[in-house]
Amino acid sequence: FTPALHAPIRGAARPTGLSPAGPGLNLRLVPAAATGRDSGSRSVSGISAVRMGLSARGGALAAVAPRVIAGSNPLAVAAGLAAVVFGAIYILLQIPSRAYKEGEGTVGNEYDAWTEEGLLEYYWGEHIHLGYYDDADRSAVLNPLKSSKVFKDTKYKFIEEMYKWSGASSPAKVLDVGCGIGGTSRYLANKLKSSGSEVTGITLSPKQVERATALAKERGLDNVSFRVMDALAMEFEDNSFDLVWACESGEHMPDKKKYVEEMMRVLKPGGTLVVATWCQKEGAINSKEQKDLNFLYEEWAHPYFVSIEEYGRLMKGTGKLEQVREENWVKETITAWRHSIWVGVWDPWIVIWKGLTTRAGPKLWWKTIREIVTLNRMHKAFDSGLMTYGMITAKKAA
Repeated sequence: FTPALHAPIRGAARPTGLSPAGPGLNLRLVPAAATGRDSGSRSVSGISAVRMGLSARGGALAAVAPRVIAGSNPLAVAAGLAAVVFGAIYILLQIPSRAYKEGEGTVGNEYDAWTEEGLLEYYWGEHIHLGYYDDADRSAVLNPLKSSKVFKDTKYKFIEEMYKWSGASSPAKVLDVGCGIGGTSRYLANKLKSSGSEVTGITLSPKQVERATALAKERGLDNVSFRVMDALAMEFEDNSFDLVWACESGEHMPDKKKYVEEMMRVLKPGGTLVVATWCQKEGAINSKEQKDLNFLYEEWAHPYFVSIEEYGRLMKGTGKLEQVREENWVKETITAWRHSIWVGVWDPWIVIWKGLTTRAGPKLWWKTIREIVTLNRMHKAFDSGLMTYGMITAKKAA
């Protein structure tokens, strides 16, 4: 959960900004760069445009209040005020609050905050990625006695399925790119320990490295380590790892081409690269879809997404990765979005307690509401086909 809008196609034009010039939200086109996008331009103008909408709609809502209050019916007054309040809340929830800002450590800072807060680990466990669901898992979502355990168990199932799908076989050295608090790194370290494997996890978040290291020590795992490192400028030598694993980290990368090239560089000849990542659909994006994508970009610090097919092209474009395979695992993973909401419904007490007893205060409740809205919007984007769940793997030529 680390700007441009589409797959970076050379010579094409790409919407990068929202212009407040007219009454609607209009996309401004600029020439596409080889990778990435102008984060400052679109992020600032996008939020400004929505805020203009908030101001205009807020004015309309405020205009209703005097007319209602002037009436003699107290119920009408209460209904009018409630309409204003709920209308303002609705509008505020449409304004993304955590846009990616290049060079400002946005992603690392967000994950530091989530790690210190503790809610993400409490509900999601040690694995900050979607789970792999079968019918039995889906039937447990609405069961308050099973929901939380199944939610976490599906993440372990995802790791097993991803490992199997990659075709890797007892890799001696494994790199986990974007390791979070190290759940997958520790799982693979334990799974592969008997074959003498060593696992290294990297993340931009110092707090995640601290937590990951502590959990590894608790488990007695001495074949896993964690480092703060930029995946676009890794400090490892060429040809260092037999398996490079990247699960839901590509979303945060401001340069997808560099991301793929760096992973390929540190991969040994004959080694396996496997990537699991949220993608957007291939092809044209209409204005409604673009608006939805803009929110998903700017609420969870995502520079941009690309398609599954574009990841395949980027891997083939290295000239060194072969046997490239691509799959869409939406069916297997989509349940996780709303399942994550339900585990909070069945067990809301930690959120209530932290809102009353920690420095975050009631702001934590507002943040939680925002997360629920975003999780549901993610579900809708995947369900509509706007978003896809990309699985891409390749072998490095020997």
